[in-house]
Amino acid sequence: MAIQLEINGKQTALDAPGEMPLLWALRDLANLTGTKYGCGMALCGACTVHVDGAPVRACVTPVSSVEGKPVTTIEGVGNDAVGRAVQAAWQELDVVQCGYCQSGQIMSAAALLRTNPRPTDEDIDGAMSGNACRCATYVRIRAAIHRAAQALA
Repeated sequence: MAIQLEINGKQTALDAPGEMPLLWALRDLANLTGTKYGCGMALCGACTVHVDGAPVRACVTPVSSVEGKPVTTIEGVGNDAVGRAVQAAWQELDVVQCGYCQSGQIMSAAALLRTNPRPTDEDIDGAMSGNACRCATYVRIRAAIHRAAQALA
């Protein structure tokens, strides 16, 4: 069954069963491998993408539930000023350690800054609390979000 999706601004038809998790549709059918599999239970945030601009966990989201809605992945987050600012801040502050969770971290950070362009530390901690980092780069992540917010001001 072909499911029509708008992925990173491009209309795409994927031959996927409706119950397939969005994560696997993106990775295996659309060849967008930047979104990572973490826990498979929406607990770690490694699979975070945007649907209609809001962060969602792709590992537990049926692909049929996002049909007709815009989906943005880490490959497309830099297509606007907020995403570019977050990615630049990540590079400037050398946030990444092992890097595995970072695509999900960046997606959650971009979603935060779109709704709250001047977040406090508490705002950041709350918005990012669903994203786990085994390398514990949380201090650098918070600093990068503040840097991105300053760049966008």
